[in-house]
Amino acid sequence: MRIPRIFIDTELNENSTLALPDSAFQHLCKVLRLKSGHPLRVFNGQEFNGKSRQYNATLSDVEKRSASIQIADFEELENESPIQVTVGQTLSRGERMDYAIQKSVEAGVFAIQPLFSERCEVKLQDSRAEKRLQHWQQVAISAAEQCGRGIVPTVYPPIELTEWITNCNEMLKLTLHHHSAKPIRQFEKPSNNRIALLIGPEGGLSEKEVQLSEKSGFNAISLGPRVLRTETAPIVALSVINALWGDI
Repeated sequence: MRIPRIFIDTELNENSTLALPDSAFQHLCKVLRLKSGHPLRVFNGQEFNGKSRQYNATLSDVEKRSASIQIADFEELENESPIQVTVGQTLSRGERMDYAIQKSVEAGVFAIQPLFSERCEVKLQDSRAEKRLQHWQQVAISAAEQCGRGIVPTVYPPIELTEWITNCNEMLKLTLHHHSAKPIRQFEKPSNNRIALLIGPEGGLSEKEVQLSEKSGFNAISLGPRVLRTETAPIVALSVINALWGDI
């Protein structure tokens, strides 16, 4: 039996009963058509002494418009990468941004900072930006549910690339640049396990942005002789970082 795993943004406690939020009710009871007694796993993304938890639960009291869950015990999860990578992802059109966020969460990203750049084709007004941010965070939640993570990476509100690169304080700052001849393996693991990773747009970073990133302490790196698309670049980079210094 497949056991659904869902994120619930509220306090969770052992041996307790909780009314199912509307979004979770729609998914479990309307889409999946689950009945009372079906086992579940739930989590809320909170950390306890550096570890996350997921709770074993059972669906109960399923009605036409509501349901509850009975929470039993919990198990601690130890599947977060020891390397905390914040990806500065330049915005892309269509489903490319969704794909980058989804797969970055699966690959163990710590947080995602959407960025506007000179060659970025996406323009968001305030009202639309808020809707997109909510959508992106839901993409991250769904990816965390699917891949078994207990922590949901934060997707921050979009800001200008120049603002982010001059203000992030991670120990090791990296930017993907296919003209760079310096492979990532030449760098040492950061002492505080924190990395800022800058991903440019489909058309690449402008020369001005490259120069500014270098002045701000970013190191141009190469992941091989092939040019990666903006939505696949963070996935490859995160995989390499975890293979070098993380949990692979």
